[in-house]
Amino acid sequence: MNIYTDMADELFRPGKGTVPPGVQVRTASSGPIRLTRVQITRQGLARPAGRYSTLETPSLAALDKRDERLISAAAAELRAMLPTVGLVLVVGVGNRRVTVDALGPRTAAGVLVTRGLAADARADGLGLREVVCVSPGASGATGIPLAQLLAGLVRTLKPAAILCVDSLCTSDPARLGRTIQISDTGLSPARPDSGRCITRAMLGVPVLAVGVPTLMEADECMEGGKGLILTCRQLDGVIRSGSELLSAAINKALQPSLSIAELCYLAN
Repeated sequence: MNIYTDMADELFRPGKGTVPPGVQVRTASSGPIRLTRVQITRQGLARPAGRYSTLETPSLAALDKRDERLISAAAAELRAMLPTVGLVLVVGVGNRRVTVDALGPRTAAGVLVTRGLAADARADGLGLREVVCVSPGASGATGIPLAQLLAGLVRTLKPAAILCVDSLCTSDPARLGRTIQISDTGLSPARPDSGRCITRAMLGVPVLAVGVPTLMEADECMEGGKGLILTCRQLDGVIRSGSELLSAAINKALQPSLSIAELCYLAN
């Protein structure tokens, strides 16, 4: 049976089978947060080569949107993968009208957009990094494939990096709505027929991806479940709290000199 998961650490677990050559897995815990870093150094494995950081937490639906420990931990992992200077294009991937797929657009709504903030007195003298943000919606509604749309933006804006936010797929129901994955490998969904594949090779600039698993295929855990999708009971809360936490972490990663309180003020 094929295992469809976007989570690298679900495929390479030291305690569950042999970790193949070219893969390093390290895990550490700090309070309620468990951090796993997966480094893949060769091509041809189940996930693209690159770095993956996974933060496991209690249910995101139960967390406060200003949970500074989780926000700071996620921001630190993001910052380590981002170029230190240059404009960053944040992309909220997904369909805001479908709850299970609304994480990207909802997160994009809370990102601090700084391009053009020079005239805003609130941002005067803060030395903000230039950030732009788009949430293009479903390609079926726009008629424009995501990769084609972003290629046009790259030619116009010349960003130093693209940061995609999207809902993810897991193979473990216990991880639904309580795990954050950050990677520098681009947006590479587990299903090869997905129209959301966005990589550096396609666009010519580094592409990072961050997301929360909001669904899994039913045939991973129940007989006769082919074609069915499972999601978490507290989905509305997961999308609400998850998007608030991710937008805060993105803002903190891109503007590290500002406090989380200052970033919340400016983003609102």
